[in-house]
Amino acid sequence: MTEVSFEYWNVLAKQTVTISSLLGGFSIAVIANILVADINTRLSNTILTISILAACLFLISVFAMTTVFFNTTAGYPVEVVESDFRTPRLIGTSTFFLGVFSLIIMISLAGWTKSIKMGWVTTIIGILTLILVVFVLI
Repeated sequence: MTEVSFEYWNVLAKQTVTISSLLGGFSIAVIANILVADINTRLSNTILTISILAACLFLISVFAMTTVFFNTTAGYPVEVVESDFRTPRLIGTSTFFLGVFSLIIMISLAGWTKSIKMGWVTTIIGILTLILVVFVLI
């Protein structure tokens, strides 16, 4: 197996923190809109729950990847080997992708709040998005 350099992990962690922060903020904005709208249907509660899950997953990713970022930055005051940040890296990566999947589910369900036709459109778009994301990752 090829060993990945600290510089690569540093840049990857920095980008993941940025993307997770933006997507987590988007999820929190959806949460705020649902809470302000004072809609209490089963569908809106499901979207709220999935939005909260996405926001929390992205938040975990931000903190885990920040740890990776610090550990791989030149001048870090403690001697670090790759195994020292394996757990934060795995947690950060897995919560990032689970957050993306939660976000896709949230987007897919959003159309159902307007109409059946819009629900099908957003569900199909969400499924295509999921397929393309998985295809890109393979």
